[in-house]
Amino acid sequence: MTGDHQTLALLLFSAFVAVTLGITTWVSRHRHGSAEEFYAGGRLFSPMENGFAIAGDYMSAASFLGISGLIALYGYDGLLYSVGFLVAWLVVLFLVAELVRNCGRFTLADVVAARMTERPVRIAAGTSSVTVSVLYLVAQMVGAGSLVALLLGGTSGAAQTWTVIGVGALMVIYVSFGGMRATTWIQIVKAVLLLGGTVTLTVLVLVRFHGDFDRLLLTAAERSGHGAPFLAPGLKYGGDWTARLDFISLGLALVLGTAGLPHILSRFYTVPTARAARRSVVWSIGLIGGFYLMTIVLGFGAAAIVGPEVVRGSNAAGNTAVPLLALDLGGGADSTGGTVLFAIVAAVAFATILAVVAGITLASSASVAHDLYASLRRRKTKPRSEVAVARAAAVGIGVVAIALGLLARDLNVAFLVGLAFAVAASANLPVLLYSLFWRGFTTRGAVWAVYGGLIPAVVLVLLSPVVSGSPESLFPGVDFQYFPLQNPGLVSIPLGFVAGWLGTVTSAELPDEAKHAETEVRSLTGAGAV
Repeated sequence: MTGDHQTLALLLFSAFVAVTLGITTWVSRHRHGSAEEFYAGGRLFSPMENGFAIAGDYMSAASFLGISGLIALYGYDGLLYSVGFLVAWLVVLFLVAELVRNCGRFTLADVVAARMTERPVRIAAGTSSVTVSVLYLVAQMVGAGSLVALLLGGTSGAAQTWTVIGVGALMVIYVSFGGMRATTWIQIVKAVLLLGGTVTLTVLVLVRFHGDFDRLLLTAAERSGHGAPFLAPGLKYGGDWTARLDFISLGLALVLGTAGLPHILSRFYTVPTARAARRSVVWSIGLIGGFYLMTIVLGFGAAAIVGPEVVRGSNAAGNTAVPLLALDLGGGADSTGGTVLFAIVAAVAFATILAVVAGITLASSASVAHDLYASLRRRKTKPRSEVAVARAAAVGIGVVAIALGLLARDLNVAFLVGLAFAVAASANLPVLLYSLFWRGFTTRGAVWAVYGGLIPAVVLVLLSPVVSGSPESLFPGVDFQYFPLQNPGLVSIPLGFVAGWLGTVTSAELPDEAKHAETEVRSLTGAGAV
């Protein structure tokens, strides 16, 4: 990349950082220090504002950089991520959004603990939420590293390292000083920027092919080197039965995982009522649906215009397909248009990463303080001391995410998010659905459901080709690969549901019928909701 690209992109990115730090500073001056203010922004956001914030939280670096890259490299098989992420929102809308808003206060554990023995349930749900959040954070860190490597014209290890550290430091500042209110406004600004950038690129791709989508697909297939198979299932996931099972596993994780993501669930508490939470999801479905349809055009556009070989040459996992596409659409590397468009896309991608890491860090620090810290302390904690712990937890989580982000820098960001979704679907979704819909569910069942999904999911990832045994793995030099699938969802999701059922039927504890009835009325009507 030329010096013009670097300068302009860094100026635009610096402007976004300045604006978001300004928002954080303004919010920190008006904060009251209460738990409700820090965790839920005072519940003052409208459905439209929250809808944009949810969309901003959900449209991550994995969506913008990773999915388009996978489609550019693997064609039809890369589409699974777009479809999976979008269909997942229907699960959220119909099964959890309104019920979670009515039953909970700040975190996933609030919903489950409403009718269980509080301490063990909060510790289990808090542990799971932090694990999912850290996995998701790693994906954003990897995206940041890939982008800066491209921006600086190479794969400078030092540049990637300092970028990951810088992103981690900024996210800690956003969360520690601004809490949920600053994080929400950052998400709204980022969502508008991302949708604007994506619409612009999509229009330019379609104009290049005179609006003929068929011509776009055929050109992408020709340039891919695979021909017609590029537009058919099986290029990435059709080689053998292992690959096909991996495809099913990933699909399950994507569709079921969203409803268990802590940073998405916490968004429902920022609006005043359950009806507002439901309307937020309707707003976000429209925004997210349009965005994922556009990533399909961008992915095939990158394959047709840039070419998979160039994309792979820049970044083996395909994370830089969209910035390279922007460069070409603007007129090429030496043109003013190319420089400007590349810089805008790079800055938007950076904004995306920063906003999403802020949301995830806030959710995970809330789990540490509100669930783990409050449960492990024998005495009841004061809201102000809990908020102080949450701020300290943001720093610790930032350090862990930075370390893991540096380790996983060569993996595709959409693929990394697939792992986070698998853990969320295995550990959080079973306990959430059982708590909301099963009258006989017990404390032991809740604890077993969480650990019965969480532990197998994490262990299977460690024993999979992701970590060892192949040239693309985290540790290519060693081989302790005993589980053939890259995504554990096919095995770990059913295990989470089975463990929850088994824990309940073997428990000597009698289910609390009165509390279930109270929870059911509250979840369906909102009576008594905070």
